[in-house]
Parts: sequence; structure tokens; C-alpha cells
Amino acid sequence: MKRLLFVCTENSGRSQIAEAFARIHNTAGLEIWSAGSKPSGKVNSLAIKSMQEVGYDLTKHDSKSLNDIPKVTFDIVITMGCGETCPFVSAKQREDWDIPDPKNYSLEQFREIRNLIESKVKNLLSQINV
Repeated sequence: MKRLLFVCTENSGRSQIAEAFARIHNTAGLEIWSAGSKPSGKVNSLAIKSMQEVGYDLTKHDSKSLNDIPKVTFDIVITMGCGETCPFVSAKQREDWDIPDPKNYSLEQFREIRNLIESKVKNLLSQINV
């Protein structure tokens, strides 16, 4: 089983949304994680609201630290454009998506980020050869 990790600083918005969409669109049996280098301890309320609009409940997610994820080699680590390099996370492949942090955005702007993340996740999943 391949392992996929999404990382941003707080693990409260972008990486949570990416994890959610990866779970929604995962048809390959991937093990999917998200985490943050400095987790906020809570999922952003606009992230929750924007994902409720597409039928996904982010209230079941927790903001996690990189220390909370398994100490394994991930097949793919995706950073969200927050300058996180995660050198202590073992990965076969790394990619940075350079997505703006929407934490202070309006709900409308947050939706745009959500849709961008979904598009990128779908593209990534279509490229993963399981």
C-alpha cells in the first residue's frame, strides 16, 4: 500500500482539505495522512464549512503534528507552499504545490482554494501508479 502525506504549517486548512479530497477520490487503497510542522490544534472553521458544502465532514479530523504521523517512508509528501521542507520525514518523492494560505480569506475565496486543492489532488491520484 502506498503512503501519501500532505503537510502545511498548522494542519488546519490546506493539508486537511487535501487529505479529505484524497480520501474522497482514493480508489487505489492509499494510506493518506496530513500533518503540520506547527499544528494549530484545531481545523479551520472555514475549511470545515467549505468541505461541508461538498458533503465531507472535516469535524472528524484533528490538527496533527509531524510527530504524530508514523515513522515510515512515505511514497509521496506534498507540501502546500508554506515553506515546509520536512527534512525529517522520509519520502521517496516530494512536491510543493505553492497554494496560498486561506486562513484569513472570505468563504468565497476559501472555496476557490478548496477547488484548486481538489483539482490538484485528482491530478495527483490519476498519476499514482499503484
